[in-house]
Amino acid sequence: MTPLAFIGSLGMPEMLIISFVALLIFGNRLPSVMRSLGKSVVEFKKGVSGIEEDIDQAVTAADKKPNPPTP
Repeated sequence: MTPLAFIGSLGMPEMLIISFVALLIFGNRLPSVMRSLGKSVVEFKKGVSGIEEDIDQAVTAADKKPNPPTP
């Protein structure tokens, strides 16, 4: 089963040619693209950790809340 029917299986020479062409096309912009990609990954991790902290606070607040006595 091939993931892309028109390409077939890609070997090492094909991958090298594709990466060389991509380097020629995006070569001068590649550092800025990688920098912005790194910044977006950092921001995503900050957002995920913020959500995890909110969930942890909600769970600990629910655990600390005493149950009302039943009559």
